[in-house]
Order: sequence, then C-alpha cells, then structure tokens
Amino acid sequence: MELTSFYFLCFYAAVLILYYIVPVIFKGRGQWVVLLAASVSYYYMAEGGKLLLYPFFASFVTWTLVMVLTKLDKKQIAARRSVLILELFILLGILVGLKYIRFVYADTISLAVPLGLSFYTFMLLGYFIDVYNGICEPQTNLLKTCLYGMYFPLMTSGPIVKLREGGKQFFERHELEYNNITFGMQRMLWGFFKELVISQRLGKVVDTVYAQDSGYAGIYVWFATACFAFQLYTNFSGCMDIVIGLSETFGLVMPENFRTPFLAKNISEYWRRWHATLGIWMKDNLFYPLLRTKFFMNQAKKFKKKFGKKLGKQLNTWLAMLILWTAVGLWHGGDLKYVIGSGILHWSYIVIGEATLPFFTWLFGEKLHINMEGKAADAFRVVRTFFLVNLGFVFFRASSTGHAIKLLVAGVSTFNITELFNGHIFDLGLDFVEMTVAFVSIAVLIVVSVLQYKMEQKAEADKDYVGPRNVRQLIASKHLILRWVIWFALIMYVILLGEYGPGYSAAEFIYEGF
Repeated sequence: MELTSFYFLCFYAAVLILYYIVPVIFKGRGQWVVLLAASVSYYYMAEGGKLLLYPFFASFVTWTLVMVLTKLDKKQIAARRSVLILELFILLGILVGLKYIRFVYADTISLAVPLGLSFYTFMLLGYFIDVYNGICEPQTNLLKTCLYGMYFPLMTSGPIVKLREGGKQFFERHELEYNNITFGMQRMLWGFFKELVISQRLGKVVDTVYAQDSGYAGIYVWFATACFAFQLYTNFSGCMDIVIGLSETFGLVMPENFRTPFLAKNISEYWRRWHATLGIWMKDNLFYPLLRTKFFMNQAKKFKKKFGKKLGKQLNTWLAMLILWTAVGLWHGGDLKYVIGSGILHWSYIVIGEATLPFFTWLFGEKLHINMEGKAADAFRVVRTFFLVNLGFVFFRASSTGHAIKLLVAGVSTFNITELFNGHIFDLGLDFVEMTVAFVSIAVLIVVSVLQYKMEQKAEADKDYVGPRNVRQLIASKHLILRWVIWFALIMYVILLGEYGPGYSAAEFIYEGF
C-alpha cells in the first residue's frame, strides 16, 4: 500500500479521525494505541502476516535485552557487553541473512525482505546502544517499544528516529491543532508534487537510457544520469515530505532527512543534507565507537609516530572512514555497485578533497588570486559536487558494476551537447509536452529549494532571527487570498499533471528496498 495510493489516503484519514476521537472517549488516553494498531494494520496489509513477525520479533528482542541490561550493575562490564553482543548478533543476523545472503546465493536462495527492514533494525539498535551508553531512559512497556520500532509512516523510507530525541513523543497526548493539520497537509502536498509530477516522469527517461544494451552514449548518458539524480531526490525527499507532513498532523515532529542536498558545496556537506539521519546514525554508532577501539587507538599512535601528529591523526580518521563508507554502501545493498557508488567512491572524494585542500587553497588563493569566498567560487563548488554525486548515481542506478562501467565509458566515448537540441531527446520516453512539464516542475523545485536554503542560512547565521524558517511559514505570512491561490494552484497542478490515467498504480518508493 503505497503512500501515494488512494487506499493509503483513505487509511490515513480513518487513522487521523480515530487518533483525535479516542482520547476524548477514553479521558485523554489511547492515542499511542491507535498508532500501534494502525502500524500493525498497515504492515499486515502491505506485507502479510508472516513478514509482520519480523518487526515484532526485533522489537521483542530489543525490549527483552534492554530489561536484562537494566538489571545489571554498570560495574558488570563483561555481562553488559555480552548482552550488547547478543543484541547485535540477533538483529544484524536477521538483517544480513535476509538482505545480503540473497546477493551471494541469488541463484539458489529466494528470500523475501520485509518492508523497512534496515530502518527498524537501525532504530532499535540505536535505541539499545543509547541505553547501553546511559544516554537514553529504557522503555519498559513492550507495546510502546513495538510502536517505536514499527511506526507505520517510517516503514517506507525512514527517517531514522532516535528514541532519546524524538521517539518519546509517540507515547504522549497531542491536542488537535489547526497549524499541525494545515502545515502537515501542505507538506504532504509538496511530497505528492515531487513524486507524482517529477519523479515518475523522469523515471521514463532514466529507464530508456539505462536499459541493458540501449545503445545510448555521450550526452544522453549524462542527461539520463542527471534526470536520475532528480528522480531519486524527488522520490525519496517526496516520501519524506509525506511522512513528515503526515506525522505533523498527528502532532509528531520527525527529523529532517533532506535539506537541499544539491546545493551542497562539497561531499561532506552533501551527506549532511542527503539522508541526514542515516549519516548521524552511522557516525554515532559506528564511526566514533571505531575510533575508541583499542585497535584504532594503537593505530593512531603508530601513525603519529611515523607521520607526525596532524597527518597521523588524519590517516587514522581516513582508515575509520573507509569502514564507515563501506558500511554505508552495504546498507544500500549487498551488490558491489552499492559498495562502490554509495560508499567507496564518496570516501575517496572526501579523502582526496581533504588531502589536496592546502594545495588548491594556495594555488587559487595565493597564486592566482581568485576570490574563493565569492559567489562564482560557490557556484563552481555546487556544480562540481553535483557532478561527483552523479558519478556515484551511475553505479546506483545501473543493473550491475559492469553495466555502470560500460555506461561511464559510453559517456566519454562520444560527447556532443548539441544532440540535446536536435529533437532526439523526445525519443527518451517523454514527448515535448511531458518534457516541458518535467522541466518547468524542476524549475519550481529549484526556486523553492533556493528560498528554503537562504532562510536556513539566515537562521543559522543569526540566533535572533525571527522570520520564516521554511517556505510554508513564508507563504503563511502572506495575505489570505495569495495563500489560497498558491495552495490551490499546487493542488490543481498535482491533480492535472500527476502521473495518473488508465492502468495507473502508485509506484514504489525507490528506498523501500533498503
């Protein structure tokens, strides 16, 4: 049951009504029970009874081991560590067994991967590790742990919510508020615009060029790859908009997962803006613990002794980052193309960027006297970062590593940008009208993204900033008539230009597979 389907919207409407009626009937109690019942129902309708056992089992194991952990004294280090290892072994064992063994034994083993497996596994693991480290209060109620682990909007594509930060609000009473409903539905509408108007259209171009033996080369490969970048972004961030907006109507604040990533000036900033909650989880639960292990502490001493304090520390960090980025690649899938395109490639970008920064700072700043803080330099950094990200997307979208390499070779074997203007572009799956709709919509997306980015920059630069912090707040500050014109126009835009019609079915969100 996809988030963009009519059936899901009916389901959501029923849940929303019950969510605010139940506490009136039961004297302020029962909202979290409604969410749990809705989550179980959603998962059952989407996956069936058998696969529903996985999130329940993962939640039960985590709750049980957290309860065991609370009975142990902090001085019982060996016992506590054994409980941690058991939690990691069970939850990661399920994740590896269901998600990665099929890549190794694809011809002999066929396993169904439960919806949201990676997301609820990481959320529950993160919660357990936080309790283990003493930075999160244990949740003693089994059913509340189940709700945290399988809150239904997060099952599709996240975000990864920490119990110690935003998870506790699942169990609190939330009053019906006009702003929550209107702002939440506006956010959902923006998500529908991204997914139905932009993502599904661009998918036709991408599928045409990226088909095996399609024969496309040169500028067509790069055009389709740029289309895929926007397809993936509007698909994933559109899903996040729906999830965050839907949750807002329940009075729940979900963490932002996408913050205008294509305006990032370097790869590190890009990953702080793209799938941000995954990056935070990886840093908190893998990268920093790695650096505190005996191996890396000893390695740091060896590096510092041999290469000096500054370079030695950097080399040790890069080594830990190699493991981190390999894990990020593996999170997306067990195929080598994910390890390269979403992992190792981005690690190499960061390492090369940090290693060559002093040289290029000297070359462009001191030698060539180029203003490295100017708008032109920033624009160059944005374009450069987008291009580097697109190289990774070639691996992500290709059917295999070999297919990705073949496409990259085809992309540089011949290159004639004028081919985009000779009419053949309309043979890629979209005619002139459809292509125009796609690019006008992308232009709207870019304008809104730039506005959002500038407001974020103002808020970050000035702690006393009291103006609008997002586009919805900016629109809300305008005259009533203008507000309604904007939102009504967007509603009609989605209804008239969304990918509907005979045989239409809601397309899966790309990240559901992860």
